[in-house]
Amino acid sequence: MADGVSDTETAILDAALAEALDHAIRRTTASDIARRCGIARQTLYRYWPDAEAVFAALVTRELVAALPAAGSESTGLAELVELLVETAERVRVLPLVDRLRDTDPELFARYILDRLGTSQRAIHAETARRLAVGQRAGHVREGDPVQQAAMVLLIAQSAVQSAPIVAEWLPAEAWRAELEAALRGYLAPPSAGAVEERR
Repeated sequence: MADGVSDTETAILDAALAEALDHAIRRTTASDIARRCGIARQTLYRYWPDAEAVFAALVTRELVAALPAAGSESTGLAELVELLVETAERVRVLPLVDRLRDTDPELFARYILDRLGTSQRAIHAETARRLAVGQRAGHVREGDPVQQAAMVLLIAQSAVQSAPIVAEWLPAEAWRAELEAALRGYLAPPSAGAVEERR
């Protein structure tokens, strides 16, 4: 067991991920997940009331797992921005995100765009913490880190959501470079932009 999650819960979520990738979320039932997991459906119901709740937990698990490891603190604006872009990139290439976007766009909107869920709250809180650290060190501009983190989340989430439709103009490397430029410009202190550019 890790972080309070039982082996059975992990196995159920792993089975749900496999089902989603193979058959799409919309066509997957609690029975399908239980069958792939090798458990009775009633066992699944001890942890979640239905398949939708399982998939909500799965989306949360996959997105939160994209967060930087604890202790990976940045020492300057360039490092902080690189960490934010790497996190967005990990989310962008998640197989579950690709599958949701391609086969279940309405569910993609519900799980990732239309509501402020557990994963967004976790990502926002971690981003706000890192921005506050950067402000104390002087490499992030002054302001409310909670509000700044919300805007960073909006920028990154929009970039992740829309990446496929602008791929002809922004292939992967260009996508990363332009997102980095956008975040650096947004977060840099007024007097630090030129210094960071020269580094």
